[in-house]
Amino acid sequence: MSAVHHWPIRVYYEDVDLAGIVYYANYLRFIERARSEMVREAGVDQVALRAEGLVFAVTRVEADYRAPARYDDALVVETRVTGATAARVVMAQKVLRGDDILFTSSVTIVCMDLAGRPKRLPSAMKALAS
Repeated sequence: MSAVHHWPIRVYYEDVDLAGIVYYANYLRFIERARSEMVREAGVDQVALRAEGLVFAVTRVEADYRAPARYDDALVVETRVTGATAARVVMAQKVLRGDDILFTSSVTIVCMDLAGRPKRLPSAMKALAS
């Protein structure tokens, strides 16, 4: 549906557990950062949107852990929009080490006002889906 965004990340010591592999919850941090960078590069200013009373919230995450990442691995997070409605965007994300897929996810994000009521997506955000 949309272009694929690539965001590189290096695994730091703080990201791993005692076994030396990435702690499972840190993959959620990695994909959050990648989505934020994709949105920023698309021209969506989340600080300005918040000043206008609009924010984004994750309402669903589906995740599959396929293989471990380890300290000092160079990874890439791939993100693409797979669907959108008036107030919601669904993104597919993968964490890769070279050609190896380590983690996959589907993340649903909703646009809402500061009181938590759904609002229409800003035009720049809708453009990500096309």
